[in-house]
Amino acid sequence: MADKAEEKNEPVDSEDQGYGRFAWFLTGAIIGATIAVLYAPKSGKDTRKYISNVTHQGAEAVTDTGKDIVDAGKEMFERGRQLVEDAAELFDRGKKLVRG
Repeated sequence: MADKAEEKNEPVDSEDQGYGRFAWFLTGAIIGATIAVLYAPKSGKDTRKYISNVTHQGAEAVTDTGKDIVDAGKEMFERGRQLVEDAAELFDRGKKLVRG
């Protein structure tokens, strides 16, 4: 029974790692874009407009990623709840078998 629970947890760990890697990638991309803009040979007005647009896009991406993480958290909660219910059911079955 413990092996089944461990098998079910493995994909969850992979999902967590995937979201973590994506978040770090997104953070790196935003930092890289900001540095590139600061060294770009554009006028101040164009650079400020570009920074504003990139910041807005980054904020949207972070919001979308946050929503995805919340959705994944809800899915993991449901999986955990189902595992607990299954374990309780198995416990009740075992208790009934012992009683006879």
